[in-house]
Amino acid sequence: MIGLFGGSGFYRFLDEVEEVPVATPYGPPSAPVRVGRIRGTEVAFMPRHGDEHALPPHRINYRANVWAMREVGVRRIIGPSACGSLKPELAPGTFVICDQFVDRTQARESTFYDGPQTTHVSAADPYCRDLSEILAASAEQLGIPVVRGGTVVVIQGPRFSTRSESRWYAASGFDVVNMTQCPECWLARELELCYANISLVTDYDAGLEGMPHVDPVSADAAFAVFSENLERLRALLFSAVPRIGPQPQDACATALRSAIVR
Repeated sequence: MIGLFGGSGFYRFLDEVEEVPVATPYGPPSAPVRVGRIRGTEVAFMPRHGDEHALPPHRINYRANVWAMREVGVRRIIGPSACGSLKPELAPGTFVICDQFVDRTQARESTFYDGPQTTHVSAADPYCRDLSEILAASAEQLGIPVVRGGTVVVIQGPRFSTRSESRWYAASGFDVVNMTQCPECWLARELELCYANISLVTDYDAGLEGMPHVDPVSADAAFAVFSENLERLRALLFSAVPRIGPQPQDACATALRSAIVR
């Protein structure tokens, strides 16, 4: 089964679904899991911010969400998200298939392994290469502007970046900025699930150096761009999901083999 987390502005996906409430050891997830099909492929959908966007990024119960996906049988997850661009060439409307993250969040519950068993999972390549390739190839075939690979810096939220922070992130070589990829992406790896991201650029963050004509990001502007591109995101997912095969025995599925301290 393929799991799909909905992000800002993305609260519904399939019309015919079965609602599956899931209890987890970490409390309630953001919403019930809705299970449906795309051309014969079973899909589990959950809006990470809740059905009415009542959960800001720092209040999402990421552990419960990822655990619930696994409980209903998901082995491979796609996590679309809105993001701000840190580079002039990454214009609003561009899709970035991230392959690295930098975690700048604080005090989020970011692991399933709190002891007494000590576990250190490799984070070198946190996103699933196979899933990312399928998403990128599907976007290219649909004519959607897509960038293969990129680094997302994940900030705490709910506030946007200051101008100085935005310049710092850009100078560090990061590509986009987002508030939800950590710990969501990482928790999937700890459960040996595949995870790939689609970052939809909605804005130029706090305004890029050398681009004085660009206004700082606002929530209204970011949601407007996301809404304008929602149908393209849906088209990409409907194209990509049926192409996704069973989970291969790669770095995602075997993440714990050398991670547990005996």
